Amino acid sequence: MKSASKFEKVAARCWNLLNEGKPFTPIFVFGTFVLFHAAVLGSLEGILDLLGAFLYVIPLLILFFIYDFPLLLRNYLWIPFVVFLIVFKEVDIGLLLFSAALYFFFTVFFWGTLYYHLRIGTSWLNFTRFWKLVLKNSDSTSGNAQEQLPKFLLVLSVWELLFEKNKAGQEIELLSLVLFYVFIFVFAYILHRNLFDWKPKIYNSYTKNNFPQPNEALSKKVIVIVVDGMRKERFYEAETPFMDSLKQNGTEYTNMETVYPARTVVCFSSMFTGTYPFEHGMTSNMVWKLGIKVESIFDSLRKVGKKGRLLGIAHLVDSMGSDVETVTAVMHNDKADPNIMQRAKKIMKEQDPDLFIVQMIATDQTGHSRGVLYDEYLQKIHEADVLIEDFVSWLEKEGKMENTTLFICADHGQADGIGGHGHLDEGERFVPFIVHGPNIEKGKKVEEKHSLVSLAPTLSYLLGAPFPSHSRGKVLLDAIIKKKED
Repeated sequence: MKSASKFEKVAARCWNLLNEGKPFTPIFVFGTFVLFHAAVLGSLEGILDLLGAFLYVIPLLILFFIYDFPLLLRNYLWIPFVVFLIVFKEVDIGLLLFSAALYFFFTVFFWGTLYYHLRIGTSWLNFTRFWKLVLKNSDSTSGNAQEQLPKFLLVLSVWELLFEKNKAGQEIELLSLVLFYVFIFVFAYILHRNLFDWKPKIYNSYTKNNFPQPNEALSKKVIVIVVDGMRKERFYEAETPFMDSLKQNGTEYTNMETVYPARTVVCFSSMFTGTYPFEHGMTSNMVWKLGIKVESIFDSLRKVGKKGRLLGIAHLVDSMGSDVETVTAVMHNDKADPNIMQRAKKIMKEQDPDLFIVQMIATDQTGHSRGVLYDEYLQKIHEADVLIEDFVSWLEKEGKMENTTLFICADHGQADGIGGHGHLDEGERFVPFIVHGPNIEKGKKVEEKHSLVSLAPTLSYLLGAPFPSHSRGKVLLDAIIKKKED
C-alpha cells in the first residue's frame, strides 16, 4: 500500500480550507461575489469599488470566524439577517439565489459526488442522497447548510449594499454599519455565553500529580486500533462477533468521552498526549502551525528506549510528524481498511514497535459520504471487525500477542447528516472503548465517565514509560488486574 505522497499531504491541507466551516465562509463569500460581478473586473475602477466595499465586511467575516454556530445555535443565525433587511431594506435577490445555487453545487455535486467518486469510489449518483445529508448536518463544517446559508447570505448582502454605494458615489452610512456589527457581536457573545454549554469537563491537574510514575512495564507490547468515526450505538447494532468477544473477555468502558472539538487531528493529538487542544495546540483538522506543542506518548517511550509507531492518513502528520507512517486515503473505500491492515502486518513484521497504533478509516469515510443511519455504515463496522480479528490472529501466529494489551476504540462518533463531528452532537460524544489482554480484567464494564485523554497515561503505565509531560488523563486502573499493580 502506498504512503501518502507530498502532494496528498498538501492537498489534504488545502481541502481543509474548504471542509472546515471557519475558513470556508470567507473563501466562499469572496469567490461568489467576484464571480457574480465578474464584469466589473475589466476596469480598475470596478475592482477598486469591489475591494473597497470588501474592506467593510472584513469585521463581519472575522466575527463569524471567531464564533461557530453549531447545533442549536444555528437556529438563531437568521435573526441578524432579518434585522439587516429591516434596517437597510436592500437586497439583491439575484445574488442570493446565485450564491445558494453555487453552494449546493459545491456541496452536493462537487464534494458529495465528484470528490467522493474520485477519492473513495462512491457512485456517480451519490448526489441523490447527499443533498439530504447537507440539509440535516449540524456540525460547523462547510457541509452544514443551516449554518452556512444565513452566514453567507448576510455577508454577501452587506457587501452588495456597500459595493452599490461605492459605484454610485454615495456616502456609506458608517455609523449604522458599526451599530449593526456591534449588535451581531453582542448577540453572538450572549448566545455563546448562555447556550454553548455542552463542552466536556476537563481534568485540571496533571497525571503525574495524581498517579505514581511507572517504573516497570506490565505489557511487552500494546496495540491500539482506532476505528475512526465509529458511532457508539451503531457499533452496538452492527454485527461484530470478534469485538463482542473482546468485550466479554476484557474490560469495556461504556461512557468513554471524546474531546472538544471532536475532529480527527484534535482527537488523536489528545489521545496520545493525554491533554487538550488548548495545551497541545491542535484545535481543528485545519492545522495552521505543524506539530504538537507538548510531549506525546512516542516521546515518553523514547526516554526508556522503546519505539512507537502510528499508521494513519496524511492529516495525522500535521500533529505527530515523523512518528506517523502514512497511508494514502485516495482509493476505493472497500479497499481502504484491507490495505491498511496489510500495511500494519508489514510494519509489525519489519519494525516490531513496542506500541503500535492503527487508524482504520473506512467507517468514517462511509459516514461522511453516505450517512451514518444507513446499512452501509453498519456494514463497514462489520468489515472492520473481520479485519481486526484477522490482524489479531496473524499477530498470535507471529508470536506477538504474548503479554500484549489490545485497545479497540474510536476517536469520535459521527452525527446525522454527512456524518459530521466536532461540536458533540448526538452520536459524536461517547465512543466504543475496549481493553483486552493478560493484565486486563475479564468481563468487566466500567460505567463511570472517562475521557480519551486517559489513553496516553494508561499506555505509559502499561509500557513502563514516564507520563507525557502535559498528560492530564487518569490512568485507567479499573481495567488492570490489581495484583499486577505492585
